[in-house]
Amino acid sequence: MEKFTQEAGSLVVDRLILAIQENKQYLSDIDGAIGDGDHGINMNKGFTLCREALDKQPGDFTYGLKTLGKILMMKIGGSMGPLYGKFFLSIGKALEGVPEIGRDEFGQALKAALNAIHAISPAQVGDKTLMDVLIPADEAYSGAAAEGLSFEAALDAMDAAALKGRDSTVDMVAKLGRSSRLGERSRGVMDAGSASCYLILHTMADTIKELLA
Repeated sequence: MEKFTQEAGSLVVDRLILAIQENKQYLSDIDGAIGDGDHGINMNKGFTLCREALDKQPGDFTYGLKTLGKILMMKIGGSMGPLYGKFFLSIGKALEGVPEIGRDEFGQALKAALNAIHAISPAQVGDKTLMDVLIPADEAYSGAAAEGLSFEAALDAMDAAALKGRDSTVDMVAKLGRSSRLGERSRGVMDAGSASCYLILHTMADTIKELLA
């Protein structure tokens, strides 16, 4: 069976924190082209606070995700804190009490996270936001699962769609957020939220595949 346990899944949260910490400057550099230039700084602050909290009180996969979500919602300003806070909280809540997580359970949690962001953001594909990554990633994952493909294959499909979505934002004009004020001048630059969203989904996919091996 292609599943991983809650206890083993704590590694996913560890890797997410490390990925954001290592890419702090990269994310801020992207954001600096058409935004405030603080996306990586803010994300790093939230994820590092989560690292400190989990070092004091470790837990399993869902505990780590919910801790991360709560910290992002409470400690990070702007739009990204609530969005990513909802994202991680929703995955954590969807998987709470599930001792072993397989393809279908993860797919339901990913869908719950997408729906939670939909509830607080009007963004759709084409608006130059993290939804250009998350929506196609969810569609690709659920499509692979519906075809009966393995957990690993569904994660690969999610990862590939997320990367394509991230790169598609380069040629878009921002329609939401602060960068939307720039109009055509926002074209030619990757959206910082899409870059962090891809990094998060890619890290989750890679780490879960490692746990399944």
